Amino acid sequence: MNRDSHDISRRQISENALKVLYRLHKSGFKAYLVGGGVRDILLGLEPKDFDVVTNATPDEIKKLFRNCRLVGRRFRLAHIVFGRDVIEVATFRGHHGENSDNISKSNAEGRLLRDNVYGEIDEDAERRDFTVNALYYDISDFSIRSYGGGIDDLHARKIKLIGDPETRYREDPVRMLRAVRFATKLDMQIEAITAAPIKSLAPLLADIPAARMYEEVLKLFFAGKAQANYQMMQDFGLFAPLFPQIQGVISELPKGHAVKMLHLVMRSTDERVNQDKPVTPAFFYAALLWYPLKQRADDIALESGLPLYDAQVAAMGDVMEEQCRTISIPRRFSTPAKDIWLLQMRFERSQGTRAFKLLEHPKFRAAYDLLLLRGEAEGGNAAKQASWWQAFVEGDEAQRNVIAKSSNKAGGNRNRNATQRKRKRKPAAKSPDTSVE
Repeated sequence: MNRDSHDISRRQISENALKVLYRLHKSGFKAYLVGGGVRDILLGLEPKDFDVVTNATPDEIKKLFRNCRLVGRRFRLAHIVFGRDVIEVATFRGHHGENSDNISKSNAEGRLLRDNVYGEIDEDAERRDFTVNALYYDISDFSIRSYGGGIDDLHARKIKLIGDPETRYREDPVRMLRAVRFATKLDMQIEAITAAPIKSLAPLLADIPAARMYEEVLKLFFAGKAQANYQMMQDFGLFAPLFPQIQGVISELPKGHAVKMLHLVMRSTDERVNQDKPVTPAFFYAALLWYPLKQRADDIALESGLPLYDAQVAAMGDVMEEQCRTISIPRRFSTPAKDIWLLQMRFERSQGTRAFKLLEHPKFRAAYDLLLLRGEAEGGNAAKQASWWQAFVEGDEAQRNVIAKSSNKAGGNRNRNATQRKRKRKPAAKSPDTSVE
């Protein structure tokens, strides 16, 4: 597609990406803007990233750019760093031949463990995942190269995998999540042949490194499409391998609280993203894992006889550790998530003058938001607690004093989970000695 047949302008491409493209081109290398950047501009969207592909090797790229660092073991990439902006540059990928394990290696399931095989642009296009991503903007003449019918699929709003779907999913199971994410993000349909193997291959996601899955979850749920992605993941069986504890609670607990909570969390996250409000993984995981935590705490309390509060403290480590087997949650998020959990137990015990102190807790707002979701999901006692705290939080100083004092009179400060201390009985008085010697 020549320059006159498309409406991509260099004004729509970031200045730093253009610098990289021009330097590669002037140094005698082929250079293309590739993938999502080209796709999004053609769809009238604002690209988040500008990725570059070239026939220069990673070492050659590093020689050209002093602000370059090489990253990745599975596939070697160059990151050209401009302050906070990073332009990712990849070398054309090639087909696998009789290569040594040093550059290409797969496991028994067909998943690529190492993929440093270089080739030409035609081979690189065949190695890409979806046709709508196999789009190359040539900086030398401003034309677009489309492979596998990418432009046609873009117009038909169709997500289509390049190559045999089962083979490509086995090479990299994360492609199944990418199919879902692109379908919801771009408002497209996954082609039937591309969708067909997903359900049967979904368990392969359990073998993906947990650190990589953390990044994928952020893309799925923190981009304003959490509800749509969650529903499609459930339809394809992709949610359970990532969140096995949650899936277990959904199937075991009959009241449906966990399912309601999932929908509420996804809806709330989307609303915050679309309103440009901050979202944090700490709250997200605390909310998603609340019912697995509650179930685990109940089991510990039953098995050990511990008070419920102590059982919950013991359960927190178990639940978070189990989740980190599939999704590696950094400590900077897992620790505040535990604080949010602990505060759920304190809400009931602090309905009175203690509420003023709890209000000052650094994680109060996040914990309060979770309480409101619990009230909506569960009803009953959780809804009553949520209603009390909502009135207290939204009231002015005078109203808060009235609410706190009235709660004190009604016994709102009583710790229902605490073991009541037994009063010590005074020893009985000794009877006078009436024995006769």
